[in-house]
Amino acid sequence: MIWEELNESLIMNHLDAKDSSDVFEKIGGTLIREGYAKDDYVDALIEREKDFPTGLDIGGIGIAIPHTSVDHVLKHGIAIANLKHPVQFIQMGMDDEPVDAQLVFMMAVTDPGKHVDQLQRLVDIIQDRDVLSRLLEADNQNEIISIIKDKEETL
Repeated sequence: MIWEELNESLIMNHLDAKDSSDVFEKIGGTLIREGYAKDDYVDALIEREKDFPTGLDIGGIGIAIPHTSVDHVLKHGIAIANLKHPVQFIQMGMDDEPVDAQLVFMMAVTDPGKHVDQLQRLVDIIQDRDVLSRLLEADNQNEIISIIKDKEETL
């Protein structure tokens, strides 16, 4: 279960970011400081995002799920941020279709085999527009964890 793996220090409420690079710096920087990622993690995120965009539009709510190769990660983790203002990402699988992301789920992946399972579990959660709305309105880390736990218990 994803909720069991969440760490309060990796959950950011109402994060103020100017653009996707700022999102990478702030969230990725937290993953580095907390010992989840190597010093080159943010640069690797920025480079990967150019070739493999991670934006998704789920019923009008923009999501981004940035991640990079295991070479830049020390231990598995998921950082979550609801953004103070939407930040533009490019739609996954597209070259130029923008998505105004309001939620970011940044993955630090150590096992490429488990990555697909983790991503599928995350997609199962974020397909629920009500869950996304509640995550956007959440005011603290425990509330975000609780929302995800409640959703996962119904899957």
